Amino acid sequence: MELTLRWAERSKKHFEEHKHEVPWATEVTTQPDATQALFGIVQGGMDHTLRKESAERTIKIGFPGYAIGGLSVGEPRALTREVVESTLEHLPADQPRYLMGVGTPEEIVEYAGLGVDMMDCVLPTRAARHGLLFTSEGKISIKQARYAGDSGPLDPNCGCRVCQRYSRAYLRHLYASNEVLAQILNTVHNLSFYLDTMRAVRHSIKLGEAARFPSVVWSQPKP
Repeated sequence: MELTLRWAERSKKHFEEHKHEVPWATEVTTQPDATQALFGIVQGGMDHTLRKESAERTIKIGFPGYAIGGLSVGEPRALTREVVESTLEHLPADQPRYLMGVGTPEEIVEYAGLGVDMMDCVLPTRAARHGLLFTSEGKISIKQARYAGDSGPLDPNCGCRVCQRYSRAYLRHLYASNEVLAQILNTVHNLSFYLDTMRAVRHSIKLGEAARFPSVVWSQPKP
């Protein structure tokens, strides 16, 4: 935690001194919108006291947004939620709050409901490379032989170009044949599923009805 705070101060100082320099341009720009936003990262492991201290000291340094780091590293999911909730209490509600390394579709819905604004995770692309696909009917392991003769779409409720064009049998054939195209199509679908999940979350937020957050199916692949 102490190391992260030292890095935060050094990073902010350097960022403020160079934030209007555009590396790919031939000259320096002074336009206020030609920069990125530097977020401070809150650490502290699973210790609520350290999390509180980290949040308060990071806020004192001052950033346009704050990230919650050091989670989703193998701890029980219930503990992740507990730490996230306790940390959110100490972060400004009027600035972006970013949860690093999360997560599954259901976790995205859950944490958005708690007040998290931003999340990121390798799961949709990593799962795609291993033939694990997210659908409105649950997870599908497309490598299974049961899909070899399945002419139906991957997800009948999905409008992505993969579901509109290819069958489960064809996707299974590509994966079984070790075709690179299998990883590409699987990735396109998984990312589309995640984007659809976020669109539904945003819609619920606009309606002001958190209870109407989409209920994402998160079941194990059928044997």
